[in-house]
Amino acid sequence: MTPRRSTGSRRRSQTPGLGHLPTGPVETSFARAELVRHDTGVLLMLDGTESSFVDLVDPAHLDFEYHQHMDAVLGALIGHHSPVRALHLGGAGCSLARAWDATRSGSTQVAVEIDEALASLVRQWFDLPRSPRLRIRVGDARQVVTGMREDQWDVVVRDVFAQGRVPESCRSQGFLADCMRVLAPGGLMLANSSSAPRARAGAELRALASLAGGLVVVADPAVARGARPGNLVLVARAEPFSAAELEEMERAVRRLPLPVRLWDPQDPALPRP
Repeated sequence: MTPRRSTGSRRRSQTPGLGHLPTGPVETSFARAELVRHDTGVLLMLDGTESSFVDLVDPAHLDFEYHQHMDAVLGALIGHHSPVRALHLGGAGCSLARAWDATRSGSTQVAVEIDEALASLVRQWFDLPRSPRLRIRVGDARQVVTGMREDQWDVVVRDVFAQGRVPESCRSQGFLADCMRVLAPGGLMLANSSSAPRARAGAELRALASLAGGLVVVADPAVARGARPGNLVLVARAEPFSAAELEEMERAVRRLPLPVRLWDPQDPALPRP
């Protein structure tokens, strides 16, 4: 699905040189990539679908709404500048990892990208942090997570899409259990999920609810209720969220440019399997 982009205000700077970027389509291992210039940034399109937005001047700028949601809840729970050990399942342009590197000094991150050619190209196109700050690992997210040890990550971001949908292998109970297993105590899983089809989104929500002690959903009310398709951000951890933490997350997402709120996973407005 196409992520919704923010229309909020942002800092503008002189547009950097873009001469090194291709002007036409580029074939990758699994897709056709195109780069579309917007102000000081570049929108990465994969097979005609918006995949990543990279601001070449301001790495902390997050253009996609669901990235803003993830960043807001993480900031509410651990602070906005604390370093993290973050695993990003689904790399593409590494926008979120690049932003956290800029705002959370000392972070170490790994992005898992199945498309080998794309992983190499984004290193050439964008000013991405180098290892060990950000390492891009080529592989299938399902297989990579299975082989990881427990208690390894402060944050696991699942942002894997193929043809506009989360692959079945990355929605299964076993995959979600492995994502929770590799989290350190207090660690957070942030899953980008499509709101449609509703039954599929509901099944994923129920599967994650059976594994997590704490679970909330961040979404636009119209998306949550099925009035239009969009992104649901599932926020999960092994430990329950306290009332104070829920309140802080609610405040954080309501301060974002476009209207979203926190939803209890049992809310009848949310998708059901």
